[in-house]
Amino acid sequence: MDSQRFRELVEDDVREHDLISAGESVTCLVSGGADSTCLWHVLRELGYEVSSLHVDHGLRGRESDADAEYCRDVLGAAVVDGRGGKTEDELRRIRYSFARDRLRATGHTASDQVETILYRLVSSGVVGGIKWEREDGVVRPLLGRTRGETEDYCRAEGLAHRVDSSNHDTKRGLIRAEILPLLRRLHPAAEQNLLRLTREPSPLTELLASPVGSKRLDLGGGLTAVREYDQVWLEHTPIALEGEVRWGPWRISARERGLKVRGWRAGDRLAGRRRKIQDVFVDAKIPRSERESWPLVVRGDEVVAVPGIVEAEGVQAQRDPN
Repeated sequence: MDSQRFRELVEDDVREHDLISAGESVTCLVSGGADSTCLWHVLRELGYEVSSLHVDHGLRGRESDADAEYCRDVLGAAVVDGRGGKTEDELRRIRYSFARDRLRATGHTASDQVETILYRLVSSGVVGGIKWEREDGVVRPLLGRTRGETEDYCRAEGLAHRVDSSNHDTKRGLIRAEILPLLRRLHPAAEQNLLRLTREPSPLTELLASPVGSKRLDLGGGLTAVREYDQVWLEHTPIALEGEVRWGPWRISARERGLKVRGWRAGDRLAGRRRKIQDVFVDAKIPRSERESWPLVVRGDEVVAVPGIVEAEGVQAQRDPN
């Protein structure tokens, strides 16, 4: 382990994500484990004014007492009473309730990130990870480094650290001990590929990120997400009109080749005419709620038929009864 290089990488992440200003004071929330011990040492070596705080949950009797003693005696931590929580969520809320009047940092790593991604995927079906900075201002300078690297750093710097014997009883411990080893057997780059889910924003996230201008995204399965300034909706992806096409309750066919069926877009006009499709819908008394799912038959960008409203030679459209 090249300790100096490790510190430089951490400093690069701090600067890139604007976590700590030069010379700023920061309080490390320390457990005594390798990650928080590494964090405390690295930030001191980088020249930040570092203090430390240990929240004692008192869950493991003498072992918890020894953790608190290590944090106080070795890391110079103030020790506060964090008893009272029963679930992991309750304990987390207690930990983050202290020292809210100052900048705080935790030792979360890329390894924690992988475990969090997996848990949120299976528990909610949503991709979500740990943020470099929490909404309450807590920062995670080690989020770009792995747990193995923090342990190597501690060994290289001669830093003793505590090991929490209860880790295997937690949800994160289950993922770490049983699920990740199986995923590595499936593919050796499993963890790196999971991390990409948070490093690379999804196209849908990019579509939703800004209300400026317009953007379209093919979601697959015949759906397209559309954003026009601050409005977002889903519409069917254009389908080549070859043979008979089903579009909701409509069955559409045409003799002419090269036509497509798609949903209405703002600004659409009838082919060769100045009349807007929006006006066609208004005159036909089509409710606003139905317009975006109504099929249009198009040639390029020109609308040649609006099934049930505007007919075109060679285009047949029939709506199934409700």
